[in-house]
Amino acid sequence: MSLLLVLLCGLLLANWLAPLNNTDTVRVDIRPGQTLSALSRQWQADGWLPSALVLRIQARLLGYERSLRTGEYDIPPGLNGTELLALLATATPVSYRIALIEGQPLREALRLLAAETRLQQDVEPFNEEQVARLLGINGSAEGWIYPDTYVFQRGEKVSVLLQQGYQRMQQQLQQAWEQRQPGLPYKTPYDALIMASLVEKETGVEYERAQIAGVFVRRLQKKMRLETDPTVIYGLGEAFSGNLRRSHLRDAANVWNTYRHRGLPPTPIALAGRKALEAALHPAEGTELFFVARGDGTHVFSDTLEAHNRAVREYQIRNRRTDYRSAPPPASPASAEE
Repeated sequence: MSLLLVLLCGLLLANWLAPLNNTDTVRVDIRPGQTLSALSRQWQADGWLPSALVLRIQARLLGYERSLRTGEYDIPPGLNGTELLALLATATPVSYRIALIEGQPLREALRLLAAETRLQQDVEPFNEEQVARLLGINGSAEGWIYPDTYVFQRGEKVSVLLQQGYQRMQQQLQQAWEQRQPGLPYKTPYDALIMASLVEKETGVEYERAQIAGVFVRRLQKKMRLETDPTVIYGLGEAFSGNLRRSHLRDAANVWNTYRHRGLPPTPIALAGRKALEAALHPAEGTELFFVARGDGTHVFSDTLEAHNRAVREYQIRNRRTDYRSAPPPASPASAEE
């Protein structure tokens, strides 16, 4: 009897301390409502957990039975059952990143979020109007999501990321507004947000942002039209084929067409970052009223229409290259594991 008791204790101890069967890292996905009982049976069936029964006994005796948390976890090789339970109770779940890029219109940012299968798509329909309702915005949601890299876990609601982005933009805009340069032609912080979006679309060159803002501010102060192509393109929306025509510039029905309508457009035209906000609220001093793209992402600034027309002839007519662009190419949106 003593020998049998010793053998039984040894068997129990061996099972208690038995290592898991995985020789490589195993990722487990624990979802809301799942129990350790069901998960352990599945893990045993998958072949990397030696005994579902032993794991449940260990969880009950060690107080881990109710400590199961949702999320994805990486289980390294070499653990035993008690170490597995401790890891599931204390480890940080696997997280992912998604980048919303400066200069993206909101519709592109929403497409990126909609394509992220690890997010719970809880906004239906997933469009700009529904996002505005979700965030409590009276009007367009364009420009109200702060371009940044957002960290999330599998199963997190897309509505949560949108609310985070809205709160970040409100904070950034308010901070920039409180520190604004005096004498600017803006009535509200929203006007500054619109201007920042124009700056964001016109240039990706950091040192040019304040110069671009300065040109636009002086044009507003002189009651001149802003005459900026990105506003026309934004108003065309999905109908824009990549070729901006004179008929587009003459179209007064396009309310974003700053060649036909004075003042700022009615809404932002893209997601604007902190540096664009700062440029809009701290424009560079000067006398320039015009600028034209060189084709390498930078611009030539001019004080007079005559000088501007010369620059247009040189850079947009005579020397236009096949790789011509008015701004540097944007960074590729990122979606990756943390």
